[in-house]
Amino acid sequence: MNSAVFNKKYILGITLVSALGGLLFGYDWVVIGGAKPFYERFFDIVGSPHLQGWAMSSALIGCLFGALSSGYISDRLGRKVPLILAAALFTLSAIGTGASDHFTLFIIYRLLGGLGIGIASAVSPMYIAEIAPAHLRGRLVAVNQLTIVIGILAAQVINYLIAEKVPEGATNEMIVQSWNGQWGWRWMFWAETVPAVSFFILAFFIPESPRFLAKSGHVSKSLKILEKIGGQQYALRVEDEIKQTLHETTTKIDWKALKAKKLRPILILGIVLAMFQQWCGINVIFNYADEVFTSAGYSVSDMLLNIVITGTVNLIFTLVAMRMVDSWGRRKLMLLGSGGLAIIYSVLGTTYFMGVQGLAILVIVVMAIAVYALTLAPVTWVILSEIFPNRVRGAAMAIATTSLWIASFVLTYTFPLLNRALNASGTFWLYAFICLSGFLFIMRKLPETKGKSLEEIENELTDQ
Repeated sequence: MNSAVFNKKYILGITLVSALGGLLFGYDWVVIGGAKPFYERFFDIVGSPHLQGWAMSSALIGCLFGALSSGYISDRLGRKVPLILAAALFTLSAIGTGASDHFTLFIIYRLLGGLGIGIASAVSPMYIAEIAPAHLRGRLVAVNQLTIVIGILAAQVINYLIAEKVPEGATNEMIVQSWNGQWGWRWMFWAETVPAVSFFILAFFIPESPRFLAKSGHVSKSLKILEKIGGQQYALRVEDEIKQTLHETTTKIDWKALKAKKLRPILILGIVLAMFQQWCGINVIFNYADEVFTSAGYSVSDMLLNIVITGTVNLIFTLVAMRMVDSWGRRKLMLLGSGGLAIIYSVLGTTYFMGVQGLAILVIVVMAIAVYALTLAPVTWVILSEIFPNRVRGAAMAIATTSLWIASFVLTYTFPLLNRALNASGTFWLYAFICLSGFLFIMRKLPETKGKSLEEIENELTDQ
């Protein structure tokens, strides 16, 4: 396929706007980690692991409902409307969370932010996959992961810049009465309003997905967008491929179709990969950096700096992944990620067990994040955005993404409990076992999808 005919500036422009959903997903997801030492003392929940877990994981309940509703919204109203809705939810959550003086209000606004994350996490990669030419799809969908990582790093840097240095030996009362305890954690959340409002405005200017338009019977509109992407011949060829995979023209969600014998293995594959991306355990390093690094002997201020270091590594290796996902392929990178993390977590658990502290822990954690950023983080979203058939993609993506957030909720809520019951060593050994199981599943079940159109992938997977 001659890539010279493609309007790459146009494709990249609408990809970047859509991927702002990923940036806000990343910021909203991680900002709470840096604010944690301060809002926990403000709300007086330091002594309650259950309330600590609820504060950290409450947004995930919103994620579940957001991801589940994304199927209905995206299959009825298109891919564009959910992106606008997600932007509005991010804005409201950022303002409200920072303004909360009561723990209940804090939770409510975190739930709203979770709704935005759930919608954006399902729709942004799906939208990009549906507008991207086959040979560019891997790296363009990975742009969404890149913006997630940029959002994560932005939250980490902003948290570090906002927080004043915490004196050694500071008591809970001293931290509560400090600027960090009264205002610092609020500004960490309020800073999100800038990208959230930008996303809300820009989302009105991107086109609807051509595949959704074709599915809805608006063939002329679909052709017009495809022509702008790759010219007339490309538009006609893709439109013909889309028609062959759509057995009926409808805007209703065909939930029954997901139970079809041919589709069941594809749906199971998507659900398992989505859940594994979370249960591989890496997100506890972002969300519970306080516990991970203080267990290794670091102070609160050093912990915030370490978070910035891990975020920088996350960004660098995500950029490397964007170059590799369309050359190495999806399967090799997923095997590398699951196998690599199994080994690294085994070592990390052993270092905690032996009482090792300081730089050694930081180095091992950075290695884990590098492997994750290179493999499971971007590649899982690429695979989920491309394996589901056209006629049920919105509903199937909603189910897979909902499964991901269920897994994320379980991971985030249980870490304080596991950490107390098994200590850090036992917890990371458990994650190592999960990664080994994921490696074996991927080896047996995941086919290669690089360089194939969405319709070619659909035909191959449903013919098995």
